[in-house]
Parts: sequence; C-alpha cells; structure tokens
Amino acid sequence: MSYFQNSIDFIREKFASNEFIPLHAPVFSGNEKKYVLDTLDSTFVSSVGAYVDQAEQVMAQISQTQKAVAVVNGTSGLQIALQLAGVQRGDEVITQALTFVATANAIHYTGAEPIFIDVDLDTMGLSPKAVEEFLQEFGEKRENGTYNKKTGKRIAACVPMHTFGFPVHLEALLRVCEEWNIPIVEDAAESLGSYYKGKHTGSFGKLGVFSFNGNKIVTCGGGGMIVTQDEELGQLGKHLTTTAKVPHPYEYVHDQVGYNFRMPNLNAALICAQLEQLEMFLANKRALAIEYATFFEGQGMKFRKELEHTKANYWLMCIELENSKERNAFLKLSNENKVMTRPIWQLMYRLSMYQHCYRDAQKNAEYLEERIVNIPSSVRG
Repeated sequence: MSYFQNSIDFIREKFASNEFIPLHAPVFSGNEKKYVLDTLDSTFVSSVGAYVDQAEQVMAQISQTQKAVAVVNGTSGLQIALQLAGVQRGDEVITQALTFVATANAIHYTGAEPIFIDVDLDTMGLSPKAVEEFLQEFGEKRENGTYNKKTGKRIAACVPMHTFGFPVHLEALLRVCEEWNIPIVEDAAESLGSYYKGKHTGSFGKLGVFSFNGNKIVTCGGGGMIVTQDEELGQLGKHLTTTAKVPHPYEYVHDQVGYNFRMPNLNAALICAQLEQLEMFLANKRALAIEYATFFEGQGMKFRKELEHTKANYWLMCIELENSKERNAFLKLSNENKVMTRPIWQLMYRLSMYQHCYRDAQKNAEYLEERIVNIPSSVRG
C-alpha cells in the first residue's frame, strides 16, 4: 500500500528525522532546570513549597476555575474528584468504554462500578444521546438522586473523557445530567488547552481532572490537577489529598481517612516551567495538525479534526482507516519503520476486571476501536 509508505515518509519529513520517532515526547526548553535547582536549594522538595502553590494558581487561571488542587497523578485526582462529587461504595457511575483504563480504575477505587455507555463518532467521547436513552430506560428519580431500576443502585456521577483532547458535546450532556440530577466529573486528563464554546474543558462539571503524565502536552513526570468552581469543595479536596491533616504547629491530628496524594514541590517546579510554555506548545502542535490534515486529505485518509464551536489541543493526533485490516497493516508497517503509532485503547468491557459491567450496544465505540490510529504528535523543535 503505497499511501501507507507515503504517510510514513511524510511523518519523517515533518520531524526531520531518520531515527525512531516517538508518539509524544516531552520538551524541556524553558525554566525547568532553573526551577528544579531552585527547589533543591530551598530544601523544600516534598509536598510543601512555593511551586505547589504557584502550580495550583496557574492551573486555576488556565482552566477558568476557582480552585485547583495539585496531586501525584491524574488517576488519583479522578478518584478524589469522584469522592468529592459524592460517589460512595456500591454506587454506579456512567462513563465510556472507549477510554484509558485509569477512568474505569478510578471509579473502581471508590467502591463504585462503571456503566459503559457508547461514544459519539464525531467526538470519540461520551454520547449525550446514548446517556439519555440509558436513563430513560433504566433511570428512576428519587428524593436522594437517580437510581438504576434494574440493579437498585444509585447512579452517583457521570464521567465523560475528552478523547485525545477533543471535547465531548458538553452542553447536551450537561442538560441530560441536570435533568436526572447526576453530577458530572470531567476526565480532562488529555485535554489541557482544549475549549468548548470558549470555555476550558474541566470547568463545566462539578469537578475536572487533568494529567501531567510523561506523554502529555506538559509534564512533570507524573502529576495531575483537580479543578472546580466550588472553592469550598476544592479546599476539601486539598485536605483529603494531604492525609486529612488538621493544621497545627506541631501536633499530628487527622480528622478523617485521607490520602497521601500530594504533588511534591520538586514536581511542581517542573510543571510550573512547563505551563509557562503551554501556549507555544499548543501553537506548535496546531501547526502540525494543519499540515497533517492537508496531507492525509490528499491521500484519501481521514485525519481527525476539531469540531465547530470547539478548540482541540491536538494532544494525540489520529487518523481513521477503512477497517481493522488496514489499521493493523498500517500499525505494523509504521512501527517496523521506527515510526511509533498505536491503536486506540481496547474497550474497557473487554478487560477481565470489567467484563461483568453493564454496557449498551457500543456500536460507535467498536467502530472506532477497529479504525483509529494515533500518529506522532510531539512538539517539534
């Protein structure tokens, strides 16, 4: 298939390399070393320090929220966000099966169980229409929330994930969840720098959670951030993630079961330097996305682009192939040629620990699973 080889050659040209091309490599071109060395000199390398406070303030500004809480990683942040939203052991949480496993795992950590609802083809994220259809069939409104008529369990939250940085249809999803009194917790792990109708992802739900993992647009090796418009709820999140320790000059008093999910100041120094470059990173990636879109259109292949009224961060760029056979052939050829590509995640209900969970028909999710391939998306020098 000559157009596969043409694609590989084009990617090499865009990254000006004959060596191995990774999917998404970190770029440290700013104040990273300076801030990390400053942290070492201060000796405040653990969970207390000026850079932790600065990172939280900057992320609240970027995400257009009232409070941000720095955590050790996005998964832990999502777990706490679900707890803050009121999810309890024995509850159910609506989410999508087309996601990274951390989404389902975070739900499981709270003692709740995921309900897997289909995605939309255009966003690759949770479908408001599919959520509404599920609730109309199985939902039952009670004084203390919405319950699943089939299982008798409370449906305590809804977790959309903005796949590869493409925002879900947020207005429609908010409308459905408000009607059924179900709080939204946005898994915005992949969508730092993405907007829906001018508002940043993560700012629409009761809470939102971002990731700073090593393959994200900005990184501190790990790390994550919980954001919310409810400052009081955010303060509780800070308390819970810092072992629920009551402030005191020297006594160790903890007023509830908390978690040691604090972001160390050392990591916070790194993310502060990375966030200073966020706009540059986003512009660089957008320029690559434009070049990809033009090229793949000429090859008769579908390059995934942002929708009207949205602004995607183009975290991981992707193409849609004709079928699973072509997908597999492209994956094999590109990786053999040291151009890293990968398929979309295996759907959550195919994993042994989530096979028992409810799922709807998943027509769109399975369609995308067979066709989507991520291509190199790093910021270029």
